[in-house]
Amino acid sequence: MPPEFARRVLALLAQVPAGRVITYGELAAQAGFPRHSRHVGRLLGHLPDGVQAPWHRVLGAGGRLSRPGSQHADWQKLLLEEEDVEFNANGKVSLARYGWTDRES
Repeated sequence: MPPEFARRVLALLAQVPAGRVITYGELAAQAGFPRHSRHVGRLLGHLPDGVQAPWHRVLGAGGRLSRPGSQHADWQKLLLEEEDVEFNANGKVSLARYGWTDRES
């Protein structure tokens, strides 16, 4: 991916407020790279040291944690719950309630 990809994705992600979430696919699309959700995941999974980004606010399609049952997912869930994001009995976040788009800013 071009360097512009990382710049746009991270700039947009920085705008997602506490207590709101966005999916990998929506983040890619809003950054101008539709159908590149996996690239967003790869970028967030390999952030260089010192790069601060609210990675925990990015969820899989349907409001799912990306790797349920993993230590990473447990940490992500804890961080979101600290921002008052609620999970349903199936471990999903309501995108209708907590979802964010750049059109809200």
